[in-house]
Amino acid sequence: MITVIIAGGSGTRLWPLSTSSNPKQLLRLTNDKTMVQNTYERVKAMSEAVYVVPDISHAEALKAQLPELSEGNFVVEPGRRGTASCIIAALAHVVKRHGQDVPIAFVHADHHIRDTEGFKASFNVAAKYAADYERVTLIGIEPTYPATGFGYIEKGEVIEEGHLWRVKQFKEKPDFETAKQFIASGRFVWNCGYFVGTGKSFLKEFEQHNPQRVADYEALVAASSPEEYKQAYLASEDDAIDYALMERTDNLQVIPASFDWRDVGNFNDVHEANQLDEDNNFTSGDNIHTIEIENSYIRNEDSDRPIAVIGLDNVVVVNTKDGILVARKDVSPKVGEIAKKIQAQSK
Repeated sequence: MITVIIAGGSGTRLWPLSTSSNPKQLLRLTNDKTMVQNTYERVKAMSEAVYVVPDISHAEALKAQLPELSEGNFVVEPGRRGTASCIIAALAHVVKRHGQDVPIAFVHADHHIRDTEGFKASFNVAAKYAADYERVTLIGIEPTYPATGFGYIEKGEVIEEGHLWRVKQFKEKPDFETAKQFIASGRFVWNCGYFVGTGKSFLKEFEQHNPQRVADYEALVAASSPEEYKQAYLASEDDAIDYALMERTDNLQVIPASFDWRDVGNFNDVHEANQLDEDNNFTSGDNIHTIEIENSYIRNEDSDRPIAVIGLDNVVVVNTKDGILVARKDVSPKVGEIAKKIQAQSK
């Protein structure tokens, strides 16, 4: 199996830790390794080869964090064009080197997973089914609560009892009542964006349901210079793989994951992904001074300035050279709205 790590994106909901020049996949958020380093450690033992798809703006930083990988293991986006274009570029790169029949796993660089053995086992099963049935195979997370921030996959016809189902349909982020119905039915899993398929399977699905993407693929393969490649890539549509392929085809299958999973997309997630003290607090950095705080995330990346937090509960306080954030932890996903305004002003 070949593994491709999708490592683009800016993680605006983690501002001011995550910025366009230093996005969350490059940050140490859950331990002493960065998110992309943790992801690489998870996948390298199960992979014949590992490739990384970064945006050009932080490609050099990613290469520095993954010194085991050679230049040829990085498929650099000349500009952001969505996950569909990332995947097409990766397919063009991997198929050229490994052929169309090897299973290719796509994972994200910024997810938090503790059960590495369960992760590897799930992907090995998905790769087997992808090859056996010549069908793109998704990995779904068994939901543990009625999440409204995730997409869902509805399981359809049973292919192998207890192990493999046809994908019936995708459901975008539901309201709370709908999410409760999804969980009660037992027919839905969270869509974490993990999938495995052979190059042949991916290209067949694109040919049937989005032939423009096959043309994009062929243009990248045919490019004879970096400038030609750049022009071909930037000419592709800016689209997510969900819309470009997954929701157009009825020829997908899904297995349930046998590992824990957390999309570390906001400070509430980051707080819960870390080891907390007896008052449910997490603190990181020097020159932090607290009295009677609970259930809070306090981080100081600019220790020349002290942080003092007194008598508060359910807060995020982050101090960096790029800015200061003070927010109620349960509404921290709204940080992205502020970050986008700040980025727009700085242009």
